[in-house]
Amino acid sequence: MTILILNKRIMAKNAKTWLVYILKCADGTYYCGCTNDLEKRVQLHNDGKGARYTRGRGPVVVLATRLGLTHSEACKLERLVKRKAKHLKLKALNEITLS
Repeated sequence: MTILILNKRIMAKNAKTWLVYILKCADGTYYCGCTNDLEKRVQLHNDGKGARYTRGRGPVVVLATRLGLTHSEACKLERLVKRKAKHLKLKALNEITLS
């Protein structure tokens, strides 16, 4: 039984159900993250229970998303977008190719 649950978790991580998102905080700054449930994640950010960066910077608004990624792809893309300057983040989210 445990093996089946473990396999489902592995399959969920490998399924292309993950996304990378960029939020605009109330102070005008951007935050980039990845999730497989955007609605729940944005609510956590707005409730002050999300990332430390967004606490006290809410409410946040979703500016852009990139869908159809595996967990690994989403984490890699998030890292790459976070390295970009603010004015390049939105462009990078859509143009970076993952191989």
